[in-house]
Amino acid sequence: MAVPKSADKFDFDAYLAWEATQEGRYEYLAGEVFAMSGGSDAHNTIGLNIASALRASIRGGPCRVFASGMKVRIASADAVLYPDVFVTCDERDRADETRLAKAHPLLIIEVLSPSTAGWDRGRKFEMYQQIPTLQEYVLIEQERQHADLFRRNAEGLWVLHPFGPDSAVELASLKLNLAMETIYEDVTVEAREVMVPPDGMFDPSGACQR
Repeated sequence: MAVPKSADKFDFDAYLAWEATQEGRYEYLAGEVFAMSGGSDAHNTIGLNIASALRASIRGGPCRVFASGMKVRIASADAVLYPDVFVTCDERDRADETRLAKAHPLLIIEVLSPSTAGWDRGRKFEMYQQIPTLQEYVLIEQERQHADLFRRNAEGLWVLHPFGPDSAVELASLKLNLAMETIYEDVTVEAREVMVPPDGMFDPSGACQR
């Protein structure tokens, strides 16, 4: 979870200029900046596994994958966030003015930590929902082999698709499956069968219907 850096207010351009002078990474929300904490071994390994697998699958096409160091700007929420992994296939994200922050991802993946799970499932997801091009949002757990995938349907509702051990996360946005064994390669977890809820609906207000 990000923590407040100061009470100073920034606009987007001032934030970019200020962050460029800092050693760490900072997210931006409504004029304030928030320092990003480092991740665990498992968190970083999972993120790298996912980014590497996606890169191998989509290379040579119009899509690009970014991991941890690239920002996503959500202008309607006055926010700039650092997803763990995201993919954009939008030509607008190749323009020179987007070299520091992309704005049109179709897939965002976050690796959950105990301190960030509530933020990633709640307010952060609410802001991500404001991205018109976003089709899927995936939450990956560290302590067990489990992923919650939220996919936007034709009515604008977010449908929950849970995936457990010995399965593959079905990324319809990219027309590919991401095996759990690939996601958790070199990560020690207790891979056990778990009870998962049936597919549910997640509406744009952020209230999950299960």
